[in-house]
Amino acid sequence: MVSMMQRLDLRGTTLSRAEIAQRLPRASVDINVALESVIPIINQVRDGGAGALRALAQKFDGVRPEHLRVPTEAIDKAEAELSSELRHALQLSIDHNRAGHEAQLPEPKETVIVPGGVVRQRWIPVERVGLYVPGGLAVYPSSVVHNVVAAQAAGVSEIALASPPQKEFDGLPHPTILAACKLLGVTEVYAVGGAQAVAMFAYGARGEEGTADPEILCRPVDVVTGPGNIYVAAAKRAVHGVVGIDAEAGTTEIAVIADEGANPDYVASDLLSQAEHDPAAASVLITNSEQFADACEQALIAQVEQTKHVERVRTALGGPQSGIVLVDDVAAAIDVANAYAAEHLEIHTANARADAQKIRNAGAIFIGPYSPVPLGDYMAGSNHVLPTGGTARFAAGLNVMAYIKPVQEIEYTREAMASMEGPLVALANEEDLPAHGDALKIRTANEPAVKGEAER
Repeated sequence: MVSMMQRLDLRGTTLSRAEIAQRLPRASVDINVALESVIPIINQVRDGGAGALRALAQKFDGVRPEHLRVPTEAIDKAEAELSSELRHALQLSIDHNRAGHEAQLPEPKETVIVPGGVVRQRWIPVERVGLYVPGGLAVYPSSVVHNVVAAQAAGVSEIALASPPQKEFDGLPHPTILAACKLLGVTEVYAVGGAQAVAMFAYGARGEEGTADPEILCRPVDVVTGPGNIYVAAAKRAVHGVVGIDAEAGTTEIAVIADEGANPDYVASDLLSQAEHDPAAASVLITNSEQFADACEQALIAQVEQTKHVERVRTALGGPQSGIVLVDDVAAAIDVANAYAAEHLEIHTANARADAQKIRNAGAIFIGPYSPVPLGDYMAGSNHVLPTGGTARFAAGLNVMAYIKPVQEIEYTREAMASMEGPLVALANEEDLPAHGDALKIRTANEPAVKGEAER
């Protein structure tokens, strides 16, 4: 049989999760290597501002943008020229995503700790965010929707968005990107791509003398979110701490758990759908049926011949990051999936919903034969900006929580505070911090300074 993907046979083995993870298909380029490349770029942008951004655009995008900040007229024009079919599709995606993300908003809560003593939990949106939308091999208006809607649902007041300049569009981002921004009411848009966009958001950028740039081209943001290649992910790691980030959402990946009853044509189409993103995209099939693996691979071979981006798909499927993993049973497949921690995980098993409950590590879980990953990419109401490279073990996909902060308010009456004095002084003295206890003693030793203070 002609083979398109490498195979890893784990049948009959007893391995720890760490041992499984070490054997699984992974991209040969890791984020630590990419960091070495992006740190000089970040420093160049931080020191050089708009001039550095134009030079980096010339180097990486093949064009030197006249306008780093996209003019309002260009955004308006792109929206006006949008086809009715694409307008409807984008609006449907916006509506579905808004419903899905507004449902994520947490409620404020007040807890009475002791009579007269309460702690309130408030959720406060960050003030300003920088959203990244990749370019390169494809155009991603869907990423505009997924970034912006989540930030808007969270209540963010200032939204800036960056996408790479395109040579064929006079150094501006793709018109469909701009049109999606207009539909969402985003007017602060930059023709800046890659790690340099992340750096611009993190540190801000001054204008360039002799151009139409303002003195301050872009002000720093509080949080940077959005997908991209491994260099964008590395840049986000490098600036994390200067700003917040959502997750390290690098080159796309899909894992599929399938048993002997799964439809090989469906699974093959889903593996292919992610492989068409990028030659470095990862597609991994985990199955307890060698017969199904064979059938799925034959379906892939047939479908690849009919797809548009044949060479890109073949490279991705044949790369070290993709493969077929054979296991003893569905339980073992679940163990492998948890060790792999896929960005997208599909489950095509006889008990798909129950099996999904056993997954601990995945960016998003797609259950059953009629929930393919492309639904999540566009219309499902979930978010497609998801953690990659195994970071789903500890990171979540983009959601409103990326843009809001939990803040606690503490309010005690004089009597409630006084009831805590003895225990607090004991702890403060044990930690050799007696002034902590004195802060209560000074209050209980004196009468309220003003009328009504004891009740406040």
